Amino acid sequence: MVMEQQVERQFEEIVAEYGDFVYNLAYRVLGNTADAEDAAQDAFLAAYRNFSRFRGESKVSTWLYRIAVNAALMKLRRDRPRNFLTQTGYDDMQLVSPTDGPERLALNSELREHLERGLDLLPENLKTPVILRDVQGLSNEEAAEVLEISISSLKARLHRGRVLLRKYLHPYIEQTQDQTRRE
Repeated sequence: MVMEQQVERQFEEIVAEYGDFVYNLAYRVLGNTADAEDAAQDAFLAAYRNFSRFRGESKVSTWLYRIAVNAALMKLRRDRPRNFLTQTGYDDMQLVSPTDGPERLALNSELREHLERGLDLLPENLKTPVILRDVQGLSNEEAAEVLEISISSLKARLHRGRVLLRKYLHPYIEQTQDQTRRE
């Protein structure tokens, strides 16, 4: 009984420390709050059920990332058949840095919306590495461990995902650059 209470207390501390972290990851993968809340709850339920099997060979955050990614991807597969971006073929482009002020804030908000839509269109095997590295800020080693793939596979997926995002963003960026030049 004392052991069970100790495990529950440890797990409550993990939930308190990593709750936002797991929710944010699920939200980035799924794109809406209700699905993210469901996936985060599923992730913590799975983590609780398997807590006795956690051997401490990796960090708790890495272990939870893996579980959260799996929960979010399972929800994504269950709930949404999708059309994905799959063709590359882009020219390198640079983002224009608009002047400070309300215009810049509007452009940043608009760019964020376009990025989120582009991420949403990526196949999950490309979306998740981009989110882990570019949104959540994990290192290549950490992201590869979470996804249970080699670092070279991670880098290949990152490259392809970024290429597809650039292609998707290209018309928006060109339009923004044209507007900036005219002003």
